[in-house]
Amino acid sequence: MLSFSEKLQNAWQQQDSMLVIGLDPDLNRLPLTFRNQKKPIFDFCKGIIDATAEYACAFKPQIAYFASQEAETELQRLCHYIRDEYPHLPIILDSKRGDIGTTAEHYAKEAFERYCADAVTVNPYMGFDSVEPYLCWHNKGVIVLCRTSNPGSSEFQTIETADGQPLYLKVAQTVAEKWNQNQQCALVVGATYPEDLAQVRQCVGDDVPFLIPGIGAQGGDIELTVKAGCNRQGNGIMLNSSRAILYADAGEQWQAAAARVAQQTRDSIKQALAKR
Repeated sequence: MLSFSEKLQNAWQQQDSMLVIGLDPDLNRLPLTFRNQKKPIFDFCKGIIDATAEYACAFKPQIAYFASQEAETELQRLCHYIRDEYPHLPIILDSKRGDIGTTAEHYAKEAFERYCADAVTVNPYMGFDSVEPYLCWHNKGVIVLCRTSNPGSSEFQTIETADGQPLYLKVAQTVAEKWNQNQQCALVVGATYPEDLAQVRQCVGDDVPFLIPGIGAQGGDIELTVKAGCNRQGNGIMLNSSRAILYADAGEQWQAAAARVAQQTRDSIKQALAKR
């Protein structure tokens, strides 16, 4: 079985894409054709996957959108569908877990066994012992929150530590130098702060991939993001877009619209890469 790192490298090359499709199914925003269905989430997400898979390097289901609708079984079924039909595309379970070690063991089992995820997002706030249970799965990816894209992220993430670094750079350095012993770690760094993104890349070097939210609906600039986050090998980034693709059209052409926006986003990333 390929590790997450190997699978991601293959997807970058084979798909010629650094676009991650986020799966955030909001019942209030689904196309009209799904509004009266009893279990619309699986069918909608499956339709998005089938329409956009050729433009993606990974899929990222956000667990809260499923759990709030009591649709965990649909998420599980969806992950198995991706695994069966698109086995070359990594599954990133976006759950941002962060808890004590014994609890984290169960969260890791949930992500990697129940949902068959290739990687999971985690919160480092409680320190190494809360992340270690995920790292024990040596072939799985552990994507650590670092400098997130939301407006409130600066409240804590930019606080200076005792050595004068902002907290987000301390996280980046710790992950790169101490936690990434099996080359399985990545960092979440938002497109909405391109200067900070460049700092993180300079801090960790070329070998740590970035999962980058904030393009699309959040307004992050693709060209600035690629320039700041890409490594010297011309990859190293996974740019996530969710709402802009999922809800490109609420009418009968929702799949075609999603495919069109996904292709445009993939191509914009490629164009930015060519300019860097």
